[in-house]
Amino acid sequence: MNAQKQITALRNLLHKHNHSYYVLDSPTISDYDFDMKLKELQALEAAHPEFYDPTSPSLRVGGAVTKNFETLKHNFRMYSLDNSYSKEDLQNWETRIKKQVDGPVSYTCELKYDGASISLTYLNGNLLRAVTRGDGHQGDDVTTNIKTIKSVPLQLKGDFPDNFEIRGEIVLPFDGFNKMNQVRVAAGEDPFRNPRNTASGSLKLQDSALVAKRPLECFLYSLVGDNLPVTTQMQGLEKAAAWGFKVPNIAKLVSSIDEVLDFVNYWDGHRSDLPYETDGVVIKVNNLQQQEELGFTAKAPRWAMAYKFKTERVSTKLEKITYQVGRTGAITPVANLAPVALAGTTVKRASLHNADQIALLDIREGDTVYVEKGGEIIPKIVGVNIALRDDASIATVYKDKCPQCDTLLSRTQGDAKHYCPNEQGCPPQIIGRIQHFISRKAMDIEGLGGETVALLVNQGVIQSYADLYDLTIEDLLPLERMAQKSAENLVAGVAHSKQISFERVLFAIGIRYVGETVAKKLAKHFKSIDALMTASFKELVEVDEIGDRIAQSVIDFFELEDTADLFSPVNTSGERNREMITRLKNHNLQLAVSAETLVGQTSILKGNTFVVSGVFTKISRTELKKRIEDNGGKVSSSISSKTTYVVAGDNMGPSKQTKAEGLGIPIISEDQFLEMI
Repeated sequence: MNAQKQITALRNLLHKHNHSYYVLDSPTISDYDFDMKLKELQALEAAHPEFYDPTSPSLRVGGAVTKNFETLKHNFRMYSLDNSYSKEDLQNWETRIKKQVDGPVSYTCELKYDGASISLTYLNGNLLRAVTRGDGHQGDDVTTNIKTIKSVPLQLKGDFPDNFEIRGEIVLPFDGFNKMNQVRVAAGEDPFRNPRNTASGSLKLQDSALVAKRPLECFLYSLVGDNLPVTTQMQGLEKAAAWGFKVPNIAKLVSSIDEVLDFVNYWDGHRSDLPYETDGVVIKVNNLQQQEELGFTAKAPRWAMAYKFKTERVSTKLEKITYQVGRTGAITPVANLAPVALAGTTVKRASLHNADQIALLDIREGDTVYVEKGGEIIPKIVGVNIALRDDASIATVYKDKCPQCDTLLSRTQGDAKHYCPNEQGCPPQIIGRIQHFISRKAMDIEGLGGETVALLVNQGVIQSYADLYDLTIEDLLPLERMAQKSAENLVAGVAHSKQISFERVLFAIGIRYVGETVAKKLAKHFKSIDALMTASFKELVEVDEIGDRIAQSVIDFFELEDTADLFSPVNTSGERNREMITRLKNHNLQLAVSAETLVGQTSILKGNTFVVSGVFTKISRTELKKRIEDNGGKVSSSISSKTTYVVAGDNMGPSKQTKAEGLGIPIISEDQFLEMI
């Protein structure tokens, strides 16, 4: 047998043994024999580099070093999940679903694994790339590290699609986690806190050989792509397992919320028997066509829900209440706690949210309080043990002046928060606005971090984010810990940020209530900052998902003093904000949608609302919705008197058809819609 055939045969054999051991949990060869075969392969590959294959089992041992992880955009967004905590939540969710889709609805129930989300892309059956969740829109390329995880197939088998993505969770089983900590303690190092954080941190290690030594596993749960060879979520799980992925066989298909709760209750009681961390159950509508019908909100799919297991609760002493000032001037009271272990971490602080929450629970310094983790991540105080309260205890009086600048706090009717109105003189607000501006989802300025921003402000070098674009290397060199190279990188990073798209600049400037998703909608609708600044309240609320509060906030941000309420601390900043925009324009930031983005966009569907239903043949449902929005139309998930047209494909639900006909709404075909645009 020649060398190439030997190498191919050994690779195929080792792929098979890897799958049996790490995916099927059914080893077919001893560890010693496997290692001998692997060494034989490595020797042959070293002697014949011309037969290099990026999917070779020999690459799982790691060794490559990644200095910087490249940020890649997801082809399909990785959404968050809405959470539920009661039967009523699930029943309300089901009610909403059945209003929007026709026919019976079944559900898959899957355990929610507590690890690090990952998206794997396969091309012609070979692992092409692995990208972390990141912010859902983009993540870090960690392919080299993922290749070291034995349960991730480098080559697929069977009838897989040519190009697709699959989503999963990287987890660290308890047994492996405990063994890692035994080694660390024996070496005099601090133990890792919990499996979840350790798994997540492992993906960003620069040396893949270190990752290879960690017993990570990858559980896959969702196929993503166009023209997938499945029609249901359960079929997707079955196909993924057949192609070689590790898919837990715990998933169950059910037909009612009562059956969902039976699954939840069983695993809430038996999760301690599992070899890895779980924090709930993910319930999904099984039918993929129904999933498409339901679509997504700005943050989560409407067709999925995470039911969270009851959280761990501990009690500890509230030692002191302090107050933090946010970038918008919002004041957040913080409980400083006697350190307590909770869900794998040590909790020392928890948000008290606002004055109303403090009054509702009658929380006082010195109290023994009950602490939980919201979503097993964010600590929150859920109650007070009144029986242990000291007789000399004094009710909490909410602070009336800013803890940073001593300005009298304000609170508008209907707002839960108190605010410091000293926008231009309160250091945390100034620093916070600039830190938000440079953040990853906004301007993402390389070489500039939050600590450096605070240093620049405190040293009087900058007072606004517009000042960043006036910085020179000479301005920076006198600062502590600022060397020539660091100064050059910072100035270059600021200059590079001028290429950031309008929607992200709009998010970066920090209009209250204008988050990442809202900024995208406003940018897409108004196309430029000039059009947005002159928009009326009526024009703003006509934009999809823009309500009264957001619209008023945008108007307040740009309001000129001669037309504003002079007693409002929000409105009087409008002139300063307009001056800031002018400065950003002069520095050539992207304050309008680019010409390339505008290609193919028109306003011919403006004022029309469409409901899309059924299966389409010429373009996908996602593309059809995009074309509606690109041409100025609005997409709605349900039919109402405000609906202008229903675009109907094959298998349109009969109830939707009946409702449309009853309201006299025209039902048009895919071809008719395409002619329309």
